[in-house]
Amino acid sequence: MMLRDLKEKYAIVGVGYTPQGKVPSRTALSFHLEACANAITDAGLKKEDIDGIICYRRFSPKLGEPEVTPYLLAQMLGITPVYLTQEANCARTHLFHAMAALEMGLCNYMLISYADNAVSGGRLFIEEDTHGEPPGDLLLYGQMGFTADYAMAAWRAMATFKTGPETWKEIAVAQRKWAALNPRAALGKKPLTYKDYYSSPMVTEPFRLCDACLISDGGRAVVVTSVERARDLKHPVVAIMGLGMAHPSYDVHQSPYLAGPTGAKEAGKQALDMAGISLEDIDACQIYDCFTYTVEITLQDYGFFGPGEGGDWMREVGIGPGGKMPVNTSGGLLAEAYFMGLTPLAEGVMQLMGRCQDRQLGPKTGTKEPEIILVSDNGGVFQSHCCTILRRL
Repeated sequence: MMLRDLKEKYAIVGVGYTPQGKVPSRTALSFHLEACANAITDAGLKKEDIDGIICYRRFSPKLGEPEVTPYLLAQMLGITPVYLTQEANCARTHLFHAMAALEMGLCNYMLISYADNAVSGGRLFIEEDTHGEPPGDLLLYGQMGFTADYAMAAWRAMATFKTGPETWKEIAVAQRKWAALNPRAALGKKPLTYKDYYSSPMVTEPFRLCDACLISDGGRAVVVTSVERARDLKHPVVAIMGLGMAHPSYDVHQSPYLAGPTGAKEAGKQALDMAGISLEDIDACQIYDCFTYTVEITLQDYGFFGPGEGGDWMREVGIGPGGKMPVNTSGGLLAEAYFMGLTPLAEGVMQLMGRCQDRQLGPKTGTKEPEIILVSDNGGVFQSHCCTILRRL
């Protein structure tokens, strides 16, 4: 069987949200449970219908908390699934696993869940970094976690194809405009101008605070099933039209692709080939945005513009409200909340279901009503990439 044989065979039918931002006195497990319960209810299902669980992903538990496993999650939900698995580190394989298990007939309704209490629990994401060297050795040279790693890539891009803050400000400002339309967004009530962007403090050069994503307490979950079953549920059907993945894998210290191409180039080709479409058919993008530069290089490697052309493309096409290619319409990881790849995936689904209220694509935001949305997910430091193309049927 070819991957394209799975085109529009599976759908995302429910999305589960929780309180998000800074939510003290909550365990990571409690957010997982709330997100899962809400996703099941949102899909119009009962907990007994769920026969597959994917925990996306594993984190070391905070002191005094239980380790979140798919077994514990199933136990606390009161269900007995056939299929259980948990992603480790930053591989982005959850949708592939879900579709494979459904295709094999192992289960009918797959629940995918992410949650963390990173703010209240004081999680240091340097602990999750992907280097082979001990963190202490890196700290001696000022190499402090993912921010410094992505800063290295951004510096190389500035030298190689002359990008920089003039491009990244377009991303930060546009996503804050989207966040202003999203009542859930952490920074929705904090407008951002170009002047504000340049005034924001440096975190790790060349990144300012506005270039870096949020850290959030909370959770997000989705339910995946067949399109055939989805037609009997309560929401418009949002099918997985295309899917692609690539893993360059190199540690950023030895990376030959600091300025690209990243895994987005190959993953995007696979997804478009499976979907049988071109970039011209895409109505909006939900891009994994751990940093503003990540948005630029991802869109560039997908082929929306050439090296160094991102700033002009964003100004001419428009990625904010009223634009021709809306990007990260929830505010994204930069301005809504950080739930890894489930932040952009959930937003893509909600937009295609027509459930985004004031930020809904279409006449309300001066944009095209969407039929096809491209969603990206990026792992490690450009070490893993998944491209998903969703379509409203």
